[in-house]
Amino acid sequence: MTDASLTTRYAAAAALLVVAISGCSESSLPDEPRLRPVRYLTVTDDSIVRDRSLSGTLKSSLESRLSFKVAGTARSVPVQIGQRLQKGDLIAQLDAAEYALQVEQAQASLVQAEANERNAASTYERTKGLYANDNASRNDLDAARANAESAEAQVRAATKALEIARLNESYTRLYAETDCSIASIDVEVNENVAAGQQIAVVSCGDDFEVTLDVPESVISSIDEYTPVSITFGSIPGTLFTGEVTEIGVPAGSGSVAFPVVVAVNERHPSLRSGLAADVAFQIDSTSMDNGVVLPLAAVIEEPAGTFVFIAVAGETADEAVVRKRAVSLGELTQSGVEILDGLAPGDRVVTAGLSAIRDGQRVLIN
Repeated sequence: MTDASLTTRYAAAAALLVVAISGCSESSLPDEPRLRPVRYLTVTDDSIVRDRSLSGTLKSSLESRLSFKVAGTARSVPVQIGQRLQKGDLIAQLDAAEYALQVEQAQASLVQAEANERNAASTYERTKGLYANDNASRNDLDAARANAESAEAQVRAATKALEIARLNESYTRLYAETDCSIASIDVEVNENVAAGQQIAVVSCGDDFEVTLDVPESVISSIDEYTPVSITFGSIPGTLFTGEVTEIGVPAGSGSVAFPVVVAVNERHPSLRSGLAADVAFQIDSTSMDNGVVLPLAAVIEEPAGTFVFIAVAGETADEAVVRKRAVSLGELTQSGVEILDGLAPGDRVVTAGLSAIRDGQRVLIN
């Protein structure tokens, strides 16, 4: 083999070796990691909670819970829920047979007492005549007078007993004291009823109010005459206005809800006690904590606490680095959950893609 041919073959082998080495080097280079896209929400001043919507129940501003003054068995309940009543209309009636017998017994006792009174009075008059003629002693006169006075007292007691018996008989009938409507009925026919047990609730007048419980995070921001907006699911498309009229204290030591009464300014034919109401408090944001409302999906609950991911600006406009940040939760609202502490205007809170990211990871933002 000639030197020229050997040189040619060595050159070809060297070229193939360079190509092979080059191919191996290119294939061994790691791929650039693909950034995971996430969505975010920028916290702005508009995110601050200004209105709070709470649920309550509508009732008449003049509402009475009616009951019998005596016990008995319900014999008649001739009314229905929602029925309009006029003053004097019968609402319910107990079996009055027992009380009628008591009236008859009291009448008989009165008749007997009156007879004893007449007899004692007559005896006293005769004894006085005998005493005047020295035919009766002083003791006889005193005894006759005492018997007459005792008989007179027995008549008065029997008269009062008859009045009480008649009152008890009248208490077996429950009437409407004024024009009203039936809000609820709590007794059935033939049911045994105790004295003072609620029989019915009546609503009087055309003025209504909403009762609701307000959490402690909001109660410090409202007072009497705070304006509100009220909506009812049963009256769609109609917005009512109102104002706070009463603010109570929690019922128990462990309760954090304050009872509040809101008067409804407008009248409407569809308003009636028992309707569910949504009350939106129109609160100045400067009087509240800087609460921010976020979607529930943006909040991470862990044993160590509650966190969100903040997208911090990265090397390019479409890149960011996510950082975990602890936050404090407030109330759950219709729009999401309230964040009381941990966020500030300008923070970009990740709202989608949280399950596939970790603290310090680079992501694509869109």
